[in-house]
Amino acid sequence: MNVAVFGAGYVGLVTGAVLAEVGHRVALVDTDPEKVSRIAAGHSPIYEPGLESMLQRGLAGQRLWATLWPAAALLAAEVVFIAVGTPPSAGGAPDLTAVRAVARALGTHLSPEHPMVIVNKATVPIGTFRTVAEWINEAYYERHHQLPPTGVFAVVSNPEFLREGQAVADSLYPDRIVLGSGDGWAVERMLALYEPLIHRTFSPPAGLLAATPGATVPVRVVNPLSSELIKYAANAFLSVKISFANEIAQICERVGADVREVMPAMGLDPRIGGRFLEAGIGWGGSCFGKDLNALIATARGQGYAPAILEAAREVNARQRHLAAEWLSAQLGSLAGRRVAVWGLAFKPGTDDVRDAPALAIVRDLLRLGAEVVGYDPVAMPALRRAWPDLPIRYASAALAALDGADALVIATEWPEFSTALLAQGVARMAQPVVFDGRNAVNPQAQGLQGAVYRGIGRAAPARPSCQWAPEWAEEATL
Repeated sequence: MNVAVFGAGYVGLVTGAVLAEVGHRVALVDTDPEKVSRIAAGHSPIYEPGLESMLQRGLAGQRLWATLWPAAALLAAEVVFIAVGTPPSAGGAPDLTAVRAVARALGTHLSPEHPMVIVNKATVPIGTFRTVAEWINEAYYERHHQLPPTGVFAVVSNPEFLREGQAVADSLYPDRIVLGSGDGWAVERMLALYEPLIHRTFSPPAGLLAATPGATVPVRVVNPLSSELIKYAANAFLSVKISFANEIAQICERVGADVREVMPAMGLDPRIGGRFLEAGIGWGGSCFGKDLNALIATARGQGYAPAILEAAREVNARQRHLAAEWLSAQLGSLAGRRVAVWGLAFKPGTDDVRDAPALAIVRDLLRLGAEVVGYDPVAMPALRRAWPDLPIRYASAALAALDGADALVIATEWPEFSTALLAQGVARMAQPVVFDGRNAVNPQAQGLQGAVYRGIGRAAPARPSCQWAPEWAEEATL
């Protein structure tokens, strides 16, 4: 099938590469010339395990190409994905400027002889399927001398459920496919598009395990409003689950329990499940915060105050300030102190620094006068691009970041940030004070006994004697 994907960002790039991998012909359309050139040369503009080799196979097999020109991509397209960015606006609702631009471009290029299925892949406000259809209608009406576009297109809501760091596997082996549409022909076309994924008839790429023989992917065909809400509800629930684990961690610290024992045992209950119950410095990235804020804004716009969702957001914001709070109590003052930060991406397996908890920690440390030395095995170039004026130093290696450091904050649980590595680094620190925001190391291990250690929810550490809550803590930005 011929496919066009508008937006070669995270979702669009992975979607296009995977569809080409399973045999479709895919055009990736983006307005960024540098990004298009990189993709055309077989280089992924984002870090995602397995993605670059998949892009190269698609390009070599002439099943995938990248272009700046929408007209060329739409000549034969039967399915068109809108996967452009929807960044949050000041009020929390997603900004649909890029979606509108694509929708109007599609309306201009539609033809009665060539009906298209237009797929909303980006996470968008509830009801956007109608808005997109209106934008397409307007452009078509203007372009074709006020003729209505009857039967020329159908809009389908098809939310993505990708985890950064595992997006290729999640796309090839989805746990469900949701299609929001009332148009039978559009649903049939989408089922044909996804047939290799639904029935898993493709050969798995090297490094990915084959699926269970005979297994099929559940497909849910729902009304578009439900489809749009499903994505928000899923991410909101996961956000609540993580914030709940962090609430329990706070209680563990005060009563002397260990959250690493409490949550895994609780997660054995099949009604609860063990995933997304890890306590730490909170969630980040481009999805959870944005989607939670959008759902809260939607609810409030309908006259409903979503207390649980708002509490989850507040708990997450609080967790990010624990590092500076505790280090201030331990060191007396952070002015002039050197603090190493291991991990800058919002999670391991990606170079995404959007809304990374590490950035909130760095902000706190800098405002308290600390000298910050950061290290991340993947995300440092991305952080330099996103925050070119951020006044921190970057280390060449994890151990190098610890040279002369008064404290260490572990903000991302990259596998290389092991207990053994930290044990090597303790001797290089001016003071072995460690805030482990991801419970990544074992403080009882050999070589760490002399370190002053604080994890999250691990037995009761000494509580700070001061109430560290400067006015800038919640909303400060650099």
